Amino acid sequence: MPVQHRTIVVGNTSTLKSPVGIVRILEVIFACVTFSLVVHTGRWGGRIGDLCMFCWCFCFAVTLVILIVEFAGVQNRMPVSWKNFPITFAMYGVLMCLSATVIYPLQYLEDKAYNSEARNYQIVAIVFSCLTTLAYIIEVSLTRAKPGEVTGYMATTPGLLKVLETFIACIIFVFISDPAQYERHDAMKWCLAVYCICFILSIVVIILCVGECTGWLPCAFNKFLSGYALLAVLMYASAMIVWPIFAFDRKHGGTPSRPSYCRSGQGNLYRVCDWDKLVAVAVLTAVNLIAYIMDLVHSARLIFITV
Repeated sequence: MPVQHRTIVVGNTSTLKSPVGIVRILEVIFACVTFSLVVHTGRWGGRIGDLCMFCWCFCFAVTLVILIVEFAGVQNRMPVSWKNFPITFAMYGVLMCLSATVIYPLQYLEDKAYNSEARNYQIVAIVFSCLTTLAYIIEVSLTRAKPGEVTGYMATTPGLLKVLETFIACIIFVFISDPAQYERHDAMKWCLAVYCICFILSIVVIILCVGECTGWLPCAFNKFLSGYALLAVLMYASAMIVWPIFAFDRKHGGTPSRPSYCRSGQGNLYRVCDWDKLVAVAVLTAVNLIAYIMDLVHSARLIFITV
């Protein structure tokens, strides 16, 4: 009777032992510890807490999927470009975990009404959230394109800037929509149109790169990027001028200084009022304008791109 040999399937362990693989394992561990500690304290209710919990859980889940895919060696079977997807998500992971690390203590840690044991768990959770953010920063630095290296577009500086631009735009949408700050003047509606148009175009670029669909464009990809970056700079420059004028100038119904009702918070928690949101939108508009200017400079210098 012939001897039947059992085939043992061994995964690609080298990917887990590489510096990037080790960093991703740490990201999974740190994110898991973070949201586990927050759940243990029970201090994450409300929209802010749900947002922070989503950031940690989403980063944990997607990073775990990336580890499993690379361990199984099925990157080529995935419906996305593996040269672009991991670095794109890693950049989003940096921004999401950084935001949660900043927002969560401002909203929950300052409340002295809760016992010291719960606060200790919260402090440890914030520390691990910082470690998660640091791990994603290290991954981005390890996987981003080096000078002279031919790689996916999202690993280049303009690609990473696209992620930053879309994330900042999402934060702007949060501040501008609750309540609808743009309804004061038609000029502020123009600013909303600027944020929406630039956000949509940046998302389209990311989707085209991650989905390996840049060939669908009717023109050369690098020319499209340069033209779009120039358009975005001009549009954001106009928003940078229009928004502060109609938000803070008394002639247009604005308030130049912070109202007294904004200073009355509950306990030791910081209260974000409508005027603070107007300031935040103005600051974020300036930050995104700088990002688009850098994007334009790098896109103009980027001669050869392989996606």
